[in-house]
Amino acid sequence: MSRDLSREELLRQLLDEIRAGQRATQLVDEAAWDLMGVNRTDGRCMDILEQRGRMSAGQLAAEARLTSGAVTAVIDRMERAGYARRVADPDDRRRVLVEPTEKAYAEAERWMGRLGELGGPKVFGYTDEQLELLVDFLRFNRELQENHAEWLEEQLRRREASGEPASGSSP
Repeated sequence: MSRDLSREELLRQLLDEIRAGQRATQLVDEAAWDLMGVNRTDGRCMDILEQRGRMSAGQLAAEARLTSGAVTAVIDRMERAGYARRVADPDDRRRVLVEPTEKAYAEAERWMGRLGELGGPKVFGYTDEQLELLVDFLRFNRELQENHAEWLEEQLRRREASGEPASGSSP
């Protein structure tokens, strides 16, 4: 990369790449979820389960930012599709956990594994220090996005409580 770019230009390029990357990720996720026959919410929950493994419905609801009723419906749909199952907690048989099935892992690999194959050579070429910087930046970006999502949700709650119409809606 050229050292002739100003700091302002580099920052603009960084922000442009973040935004474009978010749009590209949405496109990939939506296409993969369509291929798997699930909606956006179910796909997000499948991704969480595939990454984190077995967890309670409450944990899944919290991480996916869903109500308990909504996550129950998601789990029901994922069970019917063969992507998740309810299992007894080995430490407390009164408690039920949700875990991804082999089908869920296989489908994730089928539709998303190519990303690792294509991106692996580039990522493996980074030094440990570069990887530490990338992890730090991506963690910061995720936390920033989560914080902003909470703020936006609070704005929605306030708008709904006040009866204010959505921006751009006609009276």
